[in-house]
Amino acid sequence: MKRRAGLRLLILSVVANDKHTHYVRVMQNDAPSLPFVFLLHDTARLLRRRFDHRARELGLTRAQWQALVILKRSEGINQAGLAELMEVEPITLCRLIDRMEEGGWVERRPDPHDRRARQLFMTEKAKPIVARMRVIAEAVQAEMLDGLDEAERAALEASLARLRTNLSDSAPARRAAND
Repeated sequence: MKRRAGLRLLILSVVANDKHTHYVRVMQNDAPSLPFVFLLHDTARLLRRRFDHRARELGLTRAQWQALVILKRSEGINQAGLAELMEVEPITLCRLIDRMEEGGWVERRPDPHDRRARQLFMTEKAKPIVARMRVIAEAVQAEMLDGLDEAERAALEASLARLRTNLSDSAPARRAAND
């Protein structure tokens, strides 16, 4: 591959079928924050991939373990709320929950406050799997943070929390109030 002056190729991701590779041309004079965004995205992608690889033995898809993790924290949430937290369409989530219910991982119960809604709960079968997922997540996190001392870990966590706050839905309203 030829290198042109002033340009460098940055590989962002490889499509799942490995037939196409996506490239983004980044000017060397671009603001330093542009590569940071790509680094952050790629790190998150690698983290998900590492966890997926280790969690494969549990027999769950990423969407299924993601739903279980959210249900662990928010048991009794309705399907619309879970779809919003997972950033998927409600119909997509409905099919996912159908499969998980058939597999014995979750159960739907009528919402006592809304006859149209159904609340979601993990079954007893799912609870040990969630505990195993936590062990896997802790091992992957330890691998990811290897080589960082406690101060660096704390600074990284604080910085990421700040970035998340800056991008949250309430951030624009908070900035407007401060002006």
